[in-house]
Amino acid sequence: MTKAPPHEKGVREDEPRGPRRLTSPLALTFLLLLMVLLQGLLRRALSAPVMQSWTTVFVAVVVQALPFLVLGVLLSAAIAVYVPPSFFARALPRHPALAVPVAGAAGAVLPGCECASVPVAGALVRRGVTPAAALAFLLSAPAINPIVLTATAVAFPRDPEMVLARFVASLLVACAMGWLWHRLGRTDWLRPPTHAPHEGQSKGAAFWDSVRHDVMHAGGFLVVGAMAAATLKAVAPESWLRTAADNPVVAVLALAALAVVLSICSEADAFVAASLTQFSLTARLAFLVVGPMVDLKLFAMQAGTFGRAFALRFAPATFALAVVGAVLTGAVLL
Repeated sequence: MTKAPPHEKGVREDEPRGPRRLTSPLALTFLLLLMVLLQGLLRRALSAPVMQSWTTVFVAVVVQALPFLVLGVLLSAAIAVYVPPSFFARALPRHPALAVPVAGAAGAVLPGCECASVPVAGALVRRGVTPAAALAFLLSAPAINPIVLTATAVAFPRDPEMVLARFVASLLVACAMGWLWHRLGRTDWLRPPTHAPHEGQSKGAAFWDSVRHDVMHAGGFLVVGAMAAATLKAVAPESWLRTAADNPVVAVLALAALAVVLSICSEADAFVAASLTQFSLTARLAFLVVGPMVDLKLFAMQAGTFGRAFALRFAPATFALAVVGAVLTGAVLL
């Protein structure tokens, strides 16, 4: 016996069947009305010196970083969609020990943010590239590509050695992690991806989907990072920051941990690091080396692409090597 359709039971099909949800336009309307009602209070709060300082730092970081972020996203989407993974498989040496530095150096000429490097590395593994080389590329591409190095030079105009230090430290860490995986990694730790991220889509649709996703994703983290940097500059007591900055070990570990938590896109992180003027160049170098290799969003993406067993081993080892590499490079070049 079949059930009668809703209109035969006296229930209209267009009648609401549950509580109405708060839609985005309605929520925005309420928010605007609230701001109008509280405009006097908001005006007084925004005119306070601490808020003016906060706004200045926030706007400066976002405005300086946004062009590099957008350009990096466009280039990384084009590479992820239009450059076939078989190209990398043919270009890399067959011996894993030689393929690792070649793949790491390839990151210097192939722009790609963290969001793009994980699926590209997954595609390399799926096409038969040795995992050690794919992982070296995964770590180096977001850290030493031309967009990131140019952004670093713009962010540190008085410290041009930061560009070389970032390049050297990041490339060394990427190669070291590739060789370490080749030596100690086990196949059952790595779960190769089974399909391409844009499978079934046309090239144009896949490109714009990648651009929209990366702009929204990376742009959100840029805003969070700029807010955190502005808050540190405007709200955190100067004595606290000076105490942390005066201790070299605490300064390096604090900024390395901050890079993991903030998860800023590598095209924009140099401007956040440049704003942390209380800290030494070596501590800020640790922020720049750790961020593109280990952060919360990268951990989630790596676990989703290669498996949790891989991410739980790969991320801590990368963090430790990135901190050590930044400190050693900073001691020599900064």
